[in-house]
Amino acid sequence: MVGEYGGYVNEYEDEELEEIRRRKLLEYQRRLLQLMEEERRKREFEAKKEAALRRILTPEARSRLANLKIIRPQLAEALELEIIRLAQEGRIPIPVTDEILKKLLIQIDKQYRREIRIRRL
Repeated sequence: MVGEYGGYVNEYEDEELEEIRRRKLLEYQRRLLQLMEEERRKREFEAKKEAALRRILTPEARSRLANLKIIRPQLAEALELEIIRLAQEGRIPIPVTDEILKKLLIQIDKQYRREIRIRRL
């Protein structure tokens, strides 16, 4: 067998290349399985979160949250998690109305909003 530099490739080099290919293939398969498992966990978490929010929020509050998700997804995610946490702790009345949601949104928005100050020298 002729190698890439015109010389003959011995059986040892063939076996070594085959072993490298096999290891790479196994590594790619392992990574793919990890990504698939991670994706499955994310979908499961999202499904549980959505089910909890359906029980906690009124239809008007869910609608507002859905609109917020479109405009500011990170803020909406933080708000969802905070609502679930507060509901589990019994610190907010259930169902959460649109008015309560607005108040929580204002509180969380203050935490996420960066304050920009301009100083004149």
